[in-house]
Amino acid sequence: MSEGSVSVVGLGLMGTAITERLLSDGYRVCVWNRTREKSGPLLERGATWSDDPFSESDRVVLSLYSSDVVAEVIEKAAPSLRAGQYVIDTTTGLPAETVSLGQRLRERGVHYLDAPISGSSEQTRRREATVMVGGHKEDFDACSDLWAVFGKSVFYTGPSGSASTMKLVTNLVLGLNRAVLAEGLAFAGFAGVDAAAALEILKASPAYSRAMDVKGMKMVNRDFSVQAKLAQHLKDVKLMLHVAGAAGRSLPLSATHRELLERGVAAGLGDLDNSAIIEVLSGTRAP
Repeated sequence: MSEGSVSVVGLGLMGTAITERLLSDGYRVCVWNRTREKSGPLLERGATWSDDPFSESDRVVLSLYSSDVVAEVIEKAAPSLRAGQYVIDTTTGLPAETVSLGQRLRERGVHYLDAPISGSSEQTRRREATVMVGGHKEDFDACSDLWAVFGKSVFYTGPSGSASTMKLVTNLVLGLNRAVLAEGLAFAGFAGVDAAAALEILKASPAYSRAMDVKGMKMVNRDFSVQAKLAQHLKDVKLMLHVAGAAGRSLPLSATHRELLERGVAAGLGDLDNSAIIEVLSGTRAP
């Protein structure tokens, strides 16, 4: 085991950004990903590859697609897990599954924190994201040095699962802000208003949201280089609707949002940036 190192499991957009931040802040970082070739640029920057990242570090950061994938990775890593280790899960998943995983790990003496990050990979890379952390307060405090690496604002939300729930709440509002912006810019376009001029006025008006700063010009310029994938947000919206349904409630705006995102995926936009929803709302790429 390398004393003082942090392992990162999962090198998608967010996992890569987290690793870059850790390296920039002087941490020794071990990485693992299902496809090793993604690690190349990070290895060039000083990260170390490990086939068994859980054996390398007392603190392991997970950045994976879903709760199911997290459970699969933890099951395979079971022989390497040890009492006193910290597992920090940044995955956006189902809160109930997060609670269950935390309980199972604590039975083995492993400290588990769900710590999803609100913000794109670029915002994380620039240390502008918001971090929400659920778990035992003493575990949160023990990892205090990492939170400032991950983001600008940090909130301890309570027991395991609470941060995962809050991440879905923030993603709901953020995603709808993004969809509303896309519809507004699409409306401006077919009503004869220049989209760039409309965006400038929107930013100065009571309609302003941070989505305009992050996604506005991407929509205007049709620049769909990926900060966060459209299909990934569809996965999150489905989680929101699942949680609401389990509580016997509905989310009518999110249900409509799901339909729009599904149309985007059907039109081949799923692997593009989530700002590509404007293509659906403008009728440019809608099935």
